[in-house]
Parts: sequence; C-alpha cells; structure tokens
Amino acid sequence: MARQLGRSGWKVGLTARRLEALESVAASVRASGGVASVAEADGTDPPALRAAIAKLIEQLGPVDLLIANAGVGLGMSAVDFSGDQFDQMVRVNLVGAAYAIEAVLPSMIERGRGQIVGISSLAAFRGLPGSCGYSATKAGLSTLLEGLRSELKPLGIAVTTVHPGYIRTPMTVNQTNFQPLLMDTDRAVAIILRGVARRQSRIDFPWRMATFLRFVRILPDWVYDPIAARLLLGRKSARIPIRSESGG
Repeated sequence: MARQLGRSGWKVGLTARRLEALESVAASVRASGGVASVAEADGTDPPALRAAIAKLIEQLGPVDLLIANAGVGLGMSAVDFSGDQFDQMVRVNLVGAAYAIEAVLPSMIERGRGQIVGISSLAAFRGLPGSCGYSATKAGLSTLLEGLRSELKPLGIAVTTVHPGYIRTPMTVNQTNFQPLLMDTDRAVAIILRGVARRQSRIDFPWRMATFLRFVRILPDWVYDPIAARLLLGRKSARIPIRSESGG
C-alpha cells in the first residue's frame, strides 16, 4: 500500500518496530519518484508511537490518511487459552490502533478533512473456533471504527473499515490451517486502495467469503455452534499432512 500510494503522489509516512524493513519500503517509494519518511516505534508503546507520528507530521505535514495496519494473529483454542497471548493481541490489534487514531484525529477535526482506515478482518464477523482471541480483537476494532464513523462523517472525516480474508503475507505463510480463497498481496492492495479512494465505509473481500460469513453472522447459536465445532475438527485434521510435508 505504501508503494502504491507513493506512486500516486502521496507523501508516505511509515512507522513500525523494524527500522530496517521501514527503510527498505521507504527506499522503494523514493525509487519510484515518491516521498517517504520513517519513524521507528512499537504500536504498543503510546509515548513512542505519539513521538513517531509527531516526527512524521513535522517532516511531511498534517496527516490526511491514516492506515492502521499493525496486527498480530496468535492461534488460541479454548484448550490452550492464554490470557497473556490475548493481552498481546489486544494491545497490538486494538489499543495500538486507538493510539494512532488519537495522534491524528484532533488535526483532522480542526481542518475538517481526513480519512481513517483500519485493517480489521472477516474474522471479526463471528467468534471463530481456534481463533477466538483474534476474532475478539478484530471485532473490537470494527466496532470502534463504526462508532467513530457516525460521529466523524458530519465533520468531513471518512472512516473506512477493511475486512479482508486470507492474504499471502508473512503472518499467513507459516500457518498450517486451511486458508480458503488465499489472495496475493498485490490483488488485496488493489481492492483496499480502490475502496479507500472512494471513501467507502467498508471494504469486505473476497466477496464469496464475505457473503458466506455475513450469512453465518445471522445464524442462531443453536445452528452456528455445531458448524463451528465441525470447522474446528476439520482444521485440526488439516494440520497433520501440511506439517508433515513442510517438515515442521
């Protein structure tokens, strides 16, 4: 997304934990004729995140488009439920996004323009077996953005919630569970940025999975629970041959 935005004329500010990776992306933006600055920060460290965003604003100007994209997915079933792992996901997926929004929102309100984009997940549509913690954090992010959207729209600020399915990224490449309709990154980026340019309130994709999960979302518990149990059983059985093939 950073590279595409840079080629489209946006000044790109990048912040994350890994400075080397940030510099690599910034260099590719500049190589295409774009403008990019970096500021290293951990999204779970509020003072560091505020300082990083302030540094980027000083270098590039006020933020017109915030894309809160940091996320971590830790598989967690009821049997191996971990409060520590859940806390980590909450701090990255939900609280980190909130602090990023806090850092840019006052200026957007003052100027009467801007757009906030949060990368949630189709997993937010319902508590998924084996990923209950991840689903909860993404549902929290989606709800946060929904509440902000209704308040900010009259002030000239758009809020876009992105609900992607499985995308081929470092977070999914080592997963052993079944990943239906796995999408290449370039295709996912094109879908997201097209929706962002249109200032859509929601971007749900791939459409077949999104449509299915919208239907699943309205199922009563007595129908959903047996389906979820069978889904979890299928995911567990699917892990065995995949791990064997990869040598894991």
